[in-house]
Amino acid sequence: MTSPRQAQRGLTAEGSNTGSFVGLDWLYLIGPAAIWGSSFALIAVGLNSFPPTVVTFLRLLFGFLALSVFRAARVPIARADWPRVALLGVLWMAVPLSMFSLAQLWVASSTAGMINGATPLTALIVASVALHRLPGRMQLTGITVGFLGIVLVSLPDLGVGSDRALGVLLLLIAVTCYGVAINVAVPLQQRYGSLPVFWRAQMVALVLTVVPAGLYAGEADPSWDGWLAMVFLGALGTGLAYILAGNLAGRVGGTRASVITYLIPPWSIMLGVVFLDESVAPVALVGTAVLLFGAFLTTRRDDRARIAEPGPPES
Repeated sequence: MTSPRQAQRGLTAEGSNTGSFVGLDWLYLIGPAAIWGSSFALIAVGLNSFPPTVVTFLRLLFGFLALSVFRAARVPIARADWPRVALLGVLWMAVPLSMFSLAQLWVASSTAGMINGATPLTALIVASVALHRLPGRMQLTGITVGFLGIVLVSLPDLGVGSDRALGVLLLLIAVTCYGVAINVAVPLQQRYGSLPVFWRAQMVALVLTVVPAGLYAGEADPSWDGWLAMVFLGALGTGLAYILAGNLAGRVGGTRASVITYLIPPWSIMLGVVFLDESVAPVALVGTAVLLFGAFLTTRRDDRARIAEPGPPES
């Protein structure tokens, strides 16, 4: 077991499994993807009853309450690791969850789910810089293919009005936060497990979002549909899914764990079309297929090369 001092040396850490995904890895991958793929439809339902800031606060509240049931959530965390936990509360919860709630005032839930697939790009950059390691050729190819898919998915919204473009921008800010946060989570998950880390991160996020929620609470028009959407969004999307994703990050590293977001678009598209009567442009469907292929490539064996450290100048 590493000491708190050792745990602080780097921003992130290597995963314990650098080979191809095994059964448990696939469970940790598919579970959050299915749950988070449903989150965007639940946000859309919640926005019919609550302002965006209240949606963010309620999903965090129900997620925190769900994790509080488990005694393992209260396992102590070293004081030296608290800044990282707080950073997770900001970058994996408070800021991106707020951005998604606001963005969905202007963009469809299916679009939000598709753009969410850009997370591995930031995760790759952060991990490569922090670990001084280049991605393997297969992973780099997968990330590149995935980026092409994201471009195709975003095209229908970028040229249709300033509000929709603003929504896309907010979504890109959110996924940038996710890409950093999933790398920060790796050494914390390996040291303590997911429950204690994310339970405390949710506590931080609740503190940060309670005032914005209170300012707009008077604009809420609660309904049973809205409350049920918030309960499921919180307990599953902000509770269980974070635990499964954290477990995957500890096992395979931040970059490969972020491929979860590549599997989210099919769920968000299906739910948006079937239950919310949303339409999806053909080019976005093509982009989704490209994303899935990129996801498959990214889960292959991680043969990365360490970036050469600069040495002394030759005489």
